[in-house]
Amino acid sequence: MEALDDGLFERVVGRITRILVVLGVAGTLAAFGMGGWSGAAGFALGGATCWVSFRWLKQVVGALGAHHPARRLAVKTALRYFLIGGAAYVIVKYTVVSLRAALAGLLLSTAAVIVEILIELIYARD
Repeated sequence: MEALDDGLFERVVGRITRILVVLGVAGTLAAFGMGGWSGAAGFALGGATCWVSFRWLKQVVGALGAHHPARRLAVKTALRYFLIGGAAYVIVKYTVVSLRAALAGLLLSTAAVIVEILIELIYARD
């Protein structure tokens, strides 16, 4: 049963990652159309940060499911979020990218998960 659950987990994460990339590209193009290069750069930076955060979260979830979780998991997780916060500060303080577009890009993983939920609901199997 555990191997089946691992396979399901990997398939769902793979689909969410692909959805996140598709939404990121589409959002970046839309942001370019609406806000020029500043909007596109902001959305792309927010989306890239969101993608990195999603990958890190996947690693944390994978480590929690292991028989012997990695040591200092909480410290590594906190450090990762401090790094993301620091990067966001630098982007906002020292660049001219659109803050609204960057914030929209940061919400890509939420949108990707919602799309995945809808896919699961539409193609639900008993």
